[in-house]
Amino acid sequence: MIRCIAIDDEPLALQQLVAYIRKVPYLELAAQCQSALEARAFLEQDTADAIFCDINMPDLNGMDFVKSLATPPLIVFTTAYSEYAVEGFRVNAVDYLLKPFGLQDFQRAANRLKERLEDTTSNPPVSPVPHSDDVLFLKTDYRIVKVNISDIRYVEAMSEYLKVWLDNQPKPIITLLSMKKMEERLPSNFMRIHRSYIINLDKIQEVNKNRVIMDADTYLPIGDIYKETFQAYLETKFLGK
Repeated sequence: MIRCIAIDDEPLALQQLVAYIRKVPYLELAAQCQSALEARAFLEQDTADAIFCDINMPDLNGMDFVKSLATPPLIVFTTAYSEYAVEGFRVNAVDYLLKPFGLQDFQRAANRLKERLEDTTSNPPVSPVPHSDDVLFLKTDYRIVKVNISDIRYVEAMSEYLKVWLDNQPKPIITLLSMKKMEERLPSNFMRIHRSYIINLDKIQEVNKNRVIMDADTYLPIGDIYKETFQAYLETKFLGK
């Protein structure tokens, strides 16, 4: 069981958070608190494996509360303000739930808690958290997720949205964003090869005529206006006659 503390200064929000915790079989409610000060007092007398913590609270906000803990439990932040997302991940939060969130979103966060706790128990961390320049934060549904740039295989435009396809994930992250903004943010090992595709050049398996093959099931077209730039890149890597 994962012992949890629920913290929110709004009684209805706290009630909902407690109800969600009780619906997940492997979560155990250790305490419910209406302030960070109340949670701190609990932790001085008892322990918890995880905290579901609102950020915008009087007296002591959730972010400062977590930073004040010498050895904080696993953290999932819950808030209505998306601007806290990057700071939340800087304190190594497991997840960030943007209000209003439903049981399905909460369940995903709970699953991440469980996975992180299992990983920590069986495999102590051996590498540092990626530098902020190596990650992106993408809003999808009511959540903001952290993505390692090195895991991105390619980006696909879909009307006003983008599909971000990642290694070892069968479904893409769908986010409301323009290709131009994504192209500006990605490093030099990414290239736009079509008005609808940006690819990670390190993930190419084969180039066949006017197509880039990323894997056995993924063939991406090379647009006419991008051919010259892409061909110039290939020539810098080409060996042979």
